Amino acid sequence: MVDLALLQSVSYIAGALGVCVAAIYYAMNLRISQRNQELVLKTQHQTLETRKAQFYMQINQHLRSEESQRRFIDLIYMEWKDYDDFERKYGSRVNMDYYAKRFSALYEFNGVGYLLKDGLIDMDTAYSLADTLGLELWRKFEPIVREQRVRYNVPEMFADLEFLAAEIAKRLEKKGHSTKTGIEYYSSSISL
Repeated sequence: MVDLALLQSVSYIAGALGVCVAAIYYAMNLRISQRNQELVLKTQHQTLETRKAQFYMQINQHLRSEESQRRFIDLIYMEWKDYDDFERKYGSRVNMDYYAKRFSALYEFNGVGYLLKDGLIDMDTAYSLADTLGLELWRKFEPIVREQRVRYNVPEMFADLEFLAAEIAKRLEKKGHSTKTGIEYYSSSISL
C-alpha cells in the first residue's frame, strides 16, 4: 500500500510545481503584456507625430496660400495718420472688406501665438509657420489694437499675437538678426 507520508510529499511537490508553473505563466504574460504596451505606445506616438505633421501642413498651406499672401500685402500697404483716420478709411462700418481682411489675418496669427503660449507647438514650429509675418502684422496694427483695447474694453484683444511677435523678435535678436520688418525697411527707403 501507499504510505501516507509519500502521498503528502507528492501532494506538496505537485502544489509547489503548480505554484512554479503559475509564476512562470504570470511572468510570461507580464512580458507579453509589456511588449504589447510598448507597441501600443509606439503606434500612438507615430499617430500623434503624423497628426502633428498634418496639422502643421494644413496651417502652413493656408498661411502660404496665394489668397493669404494677397491679403497680407493689402494689409501691409494700408496707410493712416492716426486712429481716427484709420477708422474713417478702414473701420468696420465704412470698409467691411478691409475689416474682414484685417481680423482674419490677425486672428490666424493670434492662433499661432496661442498654440505657442499654451505649449502645443514649440518656437521652431511657430517661427516656421509665422516667419516674420506675425511680427510685421503686430507692428503694423499695434497702435490700432492698443487703442481698440481701451475704446472697446477688450484688454486681451490679440494678446497671443502680441506674445508671438515678442517671441519672434527675441528669436531674431538671439540669432543676431535685425528685428526690423520688411515694411519698416520699405518705409525707411521711401523717406530717403
